[in-house]
Amino acid sequence: MCSNPAYIDVVLNVPINQTFTYRIPEGTEQIQNPFGLRVEVKFGNRKTSGFVSKVHESLPPDCAVSEEKIRTAIRYIDKTPVLTRELWEIAEFMSGYYISPIGECVFSMIPSGKRETEVPGLSFSEDETEFEKKQLSPEQKSAADGIISSAGKFHYLYGTTGSGKTEVFLSAAEKVISQGKGVIYLVPEIGLTPQVVKAVQKRFGSTVAVLHSALTPSQRLREWKRILDREARIAVGARSAVFAPMPELGLIIIDEEHDSSYKSGSSPRYHARQIAMLRCKRNSIPLVMGSATPSAESWLAMQSGTIEKHSLTRRLAGGEAPEIKCVNLALEPDREKCISRQLQQEIKTALSEKKQAILFLNRRGFTHFFRCTSCGYELKCRNCSVPMTYHKSENRLRCHYCGYSLPPPQQCPKCGSLDTGYSGFGTEYIEAEVKAKFPNAKVMRIDTDSLHHKGELQEKLDLFRNGSYDILLGTQMVAKGLNFPNLKVAGVILADTTMHLPDFRAAEKTFSLITQVAGRAGRFFPGGKVIVQSYCPENEAIRCAVNGQPEEFYKNELDSRKILHFPPYSRLLRLVFRSQNQKASQHAAESAFAILVKCRSENVDILGPAECPLEMVNGSHRFQIILRSTQIRPLQEMAKKLVWGFKPPRDVYIETDTDPVSML
Repeated sequence: MCSNPAYIDVVLNVPINQTFTYRIPEGTEQIQNPFGLRVEVKFGNRKTSGFVSKVHESLPPDCAVSEEKIRTAIRYIDKTPVLTRELWEIAEFMSGYYISPIGECVFSMIPSGKRETEVPGLSFSEDETEFEKKQLSPEQKSAADGIISSAGKFHYLYGTTGSGKTEVFLSAAEKVISQGKGVIYLVPEIGLTPQVVKAVQKRFGSTVAVLHSALTPSQRLREWKRILDREARIAVGARSAVFAPMPELGLIIIDEEHDSSYKSGSSPRYHARQIAMLRCKRNSIPLVMGSATPSAESWLAMQSGTIEKHSLTRRLAGGEAPEIKCVNLALEPDREKCISRQLQQEIKTALSEKKQAILFLNRRGFTHFFRCTSCGYELKCRNCSVPMTYHKSENRLRCHYCGYSLPPPQQCPKCGSLDTGYSGFGTEYIEAEVKAKFPNAKVMRIDTDSLHHKGELQEKLDLFRNGSYDILLGTQMVAKGLNFPNLKVAGVILADTTMHLPDFRAAEKTFSLITQVAGRAGRFFPGGKVIVQSYCPENEAIRCAVNGQPEEFYKNELDSRKILHFPPYSRLLRLVFRSQNQKASQHAAESAFAILVKCRSENVDILGPAECPLEMVNGSHRFQIILRSTQIRPLQEMAKKLVWGFKPPRDVYIETDTDPVSML
């Protein structure tokens, strides 16, 4: 605290990694500690607002501007601080760790006029009985007790879909709140997990603050202040709720920990799991994560004992585990069709019983990967062992990690067969086929292309739940935690699409998708069926997911990551150079490569430069360089020298991604 504050450092939302010194606003000398208040200032020739990050009695000696040039701030916007000391320290950590300007880090945490808007929607139309407080099973009780009784430890609740993880989370939260402490409960995307939010609201009433993208900035700020004033003691929300300014925080919960939406797609590219771990460590409080398909990193941490594992083995929701079958599409008589005879028959049976079906597809998959129809051989890069992608325009197969390319083989390199090709289907194609095969069924499609307004996702899911539609076609967004009581058949149209993404996590994502989908069918009644279609059913991720062998899958997946030196056995930092001019982005990546080679630390691999797998995004051409080492620090030091030490050409933007989740 400063007895005679005269100058303040203000953090602004600008892409420059520094704070700016101002004189305090006129007539505010009586405010001794304005730290954390929002303040209006003039920056250049525009008015903007920032946060007070430091207070000085005299001009700081390291100030780069002479005293007479220092401007006076206009006014303080708040009476009480909006930015807490803890959050400022986290912002400083993020700036160094994710190599992002300090202002961007602070503004990504705190509600303001500019926040990400995803597809929201929070209307509820569910059976209320689902949220009544339930008696815990012995397994659930021992997990809840284990979580509460340990300070500063990381816990993992591992169990199949429907094994009652939410109930354990809620009862742990209840205990923590009864001790006068606060809880943060993270879910992947609010629009897709309404039942969790509803359960929390039913249990904790008005002490819940819901932080989600459907709120206006001023509504978000109101919830933020309710948390600061201790009116709300449990904050529920997606990724950015990890920053909730909860006084006396006692527990953080991360539901569906494996979900990639916990990683921010724009700067600062933070991972909510990393921030949660940091907050729990610093506050010596427990962190509990949960999923039916843990990320490979978490699985390894559970094995090594860094994270304590609590298993839930029983499906409590009633309903048996569904019957899962894998259909080999290569053996189907009509290979152009995307619905196999068996799937068609199961849907027909379900419709005749007035039951519903969901068909999943992953539209993001690259449609073109080389495959031998006779033996199922796939072509992988000799350097990176990642599937090669076929580029029609140049008639070459290319690796999107290292840039290695070759002309497509005329015959299968493994068995010599001439029956080779490229496979994949798009969403609209499947919709047309479903409508042709089931002319009397009501079919609805949900993917990002088919949603146009706020709340539409929730409306469509409610219509399906109420039985207004018979068949739902959806991308991964429909696979997350949704319960449909009348669902009998779940079909995965092509399990291979995620498998062939040029991403070292492709197998993990495939395994997770099939396992999550399998958990949807037959949750409320016996006889649920799951049909997984694939051209290579003997593929390990698909085989283990269909046969329910998670232990085997993770063991083999971790073994192969170790050999290939990919996370969790190494750390990555990805640099993406994007520009509307292709030559400019390529030249920037090549120049950056030369700089990085000069300042390379020991034991650091530099992969690239190569085109990104998605070489064009929103009209920008993208090239990437991937840095790899066993330690993260040398990678960050190299990236800082590049990003903060060199100015890229005017029309090139550099994205820095520490511990990237998506490699596209």
